Parts: sequence; C-alpha cells; structure tokens
Amino acid sequence: MSVYQEKKTLVLKGIGISPGIVIGKAYLFDPLDIQLSFYKLDDVALIPKEIQRFKNALKESERQLLEIQENVRKTKIDEPLYVIDVHILILKDKKFISRTTKYIRRLGINAEWAVRMMLDRYKKIFADVEDTYISGRISDIQHVAERVLRNLSGKKRETVWGFDDNVIVVAQDISPADTAQLKMEKVRGFATDIGGRTSHTAIVARSMEIPAVAGLDNITSMVQTADILIVDGTAGLVIVNPYPDMLTRYEEKKTHYAASKKEYLSHAKLPAVTLDNYRVQIGGNIEFVEEIPMAITHGAEYIGLYRTEFIYINSEDLPTEEDHFNNYCQVVKTKELLWSTIRTFDLGGDKFPSNSKPAKELNPQMGLRAIRFCLKEVDLFKTQLRAILRASAIGKTKILFPMISGIEEIREAKKLLQEARAELIAEGLKVAPDMEIGAMIEVPSAVVLADKLAREVDFFSIGTNDLIQYALAIDRANEHLMYLYEPLHPAVLLLLKRVVDSAHKAKIRVAMCGEMAGDPMCCLILLGMELDELSMNHLAIPRIKRIIRASSLKDAKVLLKNAMSFSVASEVRAYVQDYMKQHFPKEFQKEED
Repeated sequence: MSVYQEKKTLVLKGIGISPGIVIGKAYLFDPLDIQLSFYKLDDVALIPKEIQRFKNALKESERQLLEIQENVRKTKIDEPLYVIDVHILILKDKKFISRTTKYIRRLGINAEWAVRMMLDRYKKIFADVEDTYISGRISDIQHVAERVLRNLSGKKRETVWGFDDNVIVVAQDISPADTAQLKMEKVRGFATDIGGRTSHTAIVARSMEIPAVAGLDNITSMVQTADILIVDGTAGLVIVNPYPDMLTRYEEKKTHYAASKKEYLSHAKLPAVTLDNYRVQIGGNIEFVEEIPMAITHGAEYIGLYRTEFIYINSEDLPTEEDHFNNYCQVVKTKELLWSTIRTFDLGGDKFPSNSKPAKELNPQMGLRAIRFCLKEVDLFKTQLRAILRASAIGKTKILFPMISGIEEIREAKKLLQEARAELIAEGLKVAPDMEIGAMIEVPSAVVLADKLAREVDFFSIGTNDLIQYALAIDRANEHLMYLYEPLHPAVLLLLKRVVDSAHKAKIRVAMCGEMAGDPMCCLILLGMELDELSMNHLAIPRIKRIIRASSLKDAKVLLKNAMSFSVASEVRAYVQDYMKQHFPKEFQKEED
C-alpha cells in the first residue's frame, strides 16, 4: 500500500474489489466490540461447567447464524449463504471443539482464553501457507471465534449509527454474517485493511454492486467514524477527508460513472460485433454458481471459466462424484448460456483439499499443482472427470485442463477422460456424444509448443494471470513487484500472438480467460490479434462489448502492429493509452478531469 499525504487529506492505495465511486461518512466497524476477560479456574469442579458454557456459546452462535441465513434468503443476496454454511461447519468441527475443551480441561482456563488460544493456533498454521487465497481463509475462523467470544461474554452488540447519511463501512475485514447484520440500506461502500478479489467482502460487494477497496493495510487506524471518505473501487483508491476541489471532481466522476453504467447495462446483451462485422464472443468467469444470474444480466453469452477447486477447499470432506455432478448441473443447465467451460481443479502446491496435508514446497506456484497434481492423484481426478462427463449430457459442456506444459500431460489427461467415458457408458450412464477439450495456455513452454498442442485439443484458453507472471519472472502477489506486471509488455504480446496464430493455423478457436481479457485498455490489442472469445468478471463485460462495437477489426490490427513495433513496455503502454483516450474519450476519462 502506498500513502500520499497533503495536510489532513490522505490518499490510500489498495485493491479495487468492486467498481464504482461513492462519497460518504465513515463508520468504523469493530466486529469484536467487547472486552475479553482471561482467568484461571480455581476449582477443578468448575471445569465441566466451563466446558458446558463453551458448548452453549457454540449452540447460540449456530442459532444466530441460521437466523441470519434465514433473513438473507428473504433478500436478493445469495452469496453470503454458502459462506455462512462454512461458518456453521467450523462451529461443528470436531477438532475445533475437542482442542478448545482440552485447553479448558488441561490448563484450567476459562472458555474465552481457550477459544483465543485456538484462534492463535490456526493463525500460526495459516501464516505458513503462501497462497493468498488459502491464507485469507483464516478470516472465516476468526469471524466464527469472534461470534463465540461475543456469546461467551453475554453481551449483545447493536450496530449503532450516529447519523443518517450514506455510510462507508471501514473494518479490518467483514464476514457475510456481519454484512447481513449491518443496515445495508445505509451502506454505500466498503474499505478494509485486508482481503483481495476473492475475499468475502469482495463477493458481497460485487453482488450488491457496492464500491469497495480492500488490502489497505491499516485504514482502520487512520479513519475515525464520521470522517468523509471517497471510495473509488475502480481505481482501488480511498481518499480520507478530501479537500474541496477534490470532492467536487469526484462528485462529477461519480455522476459520470452512474450514467455510463446505466448506459452500459442497456447495451450489455448486444453482441460484440465490430463495425466491419468481426464477432468476438464474450463470456463470464465464475467461482460460484450464485454468480451466474449476474453474469447473464451483464451480457455473458457463456461461461468461459468455471473454477472448480472451491468445491474442494470449502468442503469438510472430499467431494463425491455426486457432489461434483450436482454442482456442475446447476451451471450447464442454464438455458441462457451457449455453453459452460469447466476447468478441472487447480489444486496442489499450496491449494489442497481441506482434509489433506500438503507437503511443504519451496515454490508452490511452480510445484505439484493443477494438471500435475491431477495426474498424480488419479482417483481424485477421475471422480471429477466422471462428473463433468455426466453433466455434459444435461447441457453443452466444455472441459479445460489447466497449466499444461507439454504434450505428455494433455495426452495423459485425454486418456483418463476417455477411460472415464468408457466406464460411464459401461455402467449405463448418459454422457454427451462429444465434448470439446481445451488446454489452458499459461506456461511459456505451452506457448513454444502451441502449434503441436493445437493438434491435440479443440480449443485454447489463455490464462494471462500466470502466463505473464511466469514469462516476466514476477510474483504477482508481491506488491513490491506489481509495477513490473505489465500485460502490454512486448514479450507478452509476442507470446499471445504466437498462441493465437498457432491456434488459427490448426483451425481451432482461441479464448482468453485471464484478467487481461476484461481490461478495457487491452481490448483492441486483443481484438487486433483476432481472439475468438474473451471471458472475464461479469462487471467488465458491458464496457468491453461497447468498445468492440464502436471499433473495427481493421483499425485494431493497425493499433496492434504499431504497438508491437516498440521495444519498451512503458512505450507500448503510453502509445495504447493515448490511442484509447483519443478514440474513446468517454470511456477513458483522465484522472485530472
């Protein structure tokens, strides 16, 4: 996080997790607004009573969560429901309960102390996990612990609002249960110390279309309730106590964003066809089934990437074939979608099923993960393959294998898929007669072998997040190196063009499902390469469609040719930015406007 200060105005840079601009008063939210007391139990006879007090707090916590869940069901917000289910599972977790009671019994301490020790234990375990998504899940356990502690204290926290204006909730993090208890009709934005694009705050904020910025490090120590805040969820900025001129400019930006957003949605379902009649099919990336309705509303024609590892990570036990099948059916049976691309799980390295003990790896992102893990854990892999094949009989389904680095991997994956198909047919179960097979191109070696890989599959899907990271030797989770993470780097453009050209030479389609696909600044560069499909976060779809519909393939090819004539990434970026601002002034407002 970078901080710039002028007088009493602070500009904080974080991660934009839900787009839009909001101006309002801060409400500093403390989910654990109680004083905890830690003490020893003087009499051994008090231990059974203390254990029972702990168990009573667990029951009361579960009752509260079920009540919150019931209230959420009455609203149009579905996303928190599954997370509250996870919190209830944590409350019922045998290890969580048994170890906490052991602390009470063996150490002779009160329940609050024991719960806090368990929380510290989990924090230490999760701190050793390098993957940002997995390490971020400690927040689930923390939210549950806070609720139990609150019930142990016997105090009920009321959310108090000292004003009736728009409220921007400022917190370390916000759980779905906390969100459900807030007076959401008054909440206009979120700003949190921790979290990222996959955090619960992000999921809820995007589903409610509330601007939000996360990863601000210590905004809770910089803001007081009733401070004036600007949250720019598009740029990832939070401005504390803006000076008058800045406030005026952001009021104008807010008005423009609201007007353009309304206009975007009015055209969202129109096809992405250029002025010279070249069509790009636009899809949505999802992690949860609940995201499908919003993806369709924002113009997704299909699901270009369904990340399935969350089925494992959020499950107490390994999911069965039926668990997989039921989940996939909800996706592929959606009539408004042309097809759904299911990516086989990207587990391994530092993303493992919840009941599996990962082996420590020096560099997990380049370790035993994705297709490598699948080909090692064949039983797990075939369980998923069977479910995907069965779902293919319900609706049009494509399968996508991640992190393919060579011919051997794709052939072995296809062999296992064929074995699973033969087994299902022998068992009398229905499968689609044909299902398109895709390789995810996200490793440089796959780019080098793209012409040969293209003969093995029906389509490519470029995963730019990892491809850029590996090609430029940049850890994209390292905030100190983010300035080097450049999608418009000349080397990246050459890699992408090689993939597209190899695919088209082999007469197969090529898609992109990485973050670059939804970046308006990169839109015409990708159009110039003649990608067939772009799949992205649903909020990015209307704007991308609008730019494509106002462009021609001919002009995009000229832009691409000129951009690729530069040797320096900053020169490419400057040239493309200048072009886009000149040709689409309404889409790319200058920051100083």
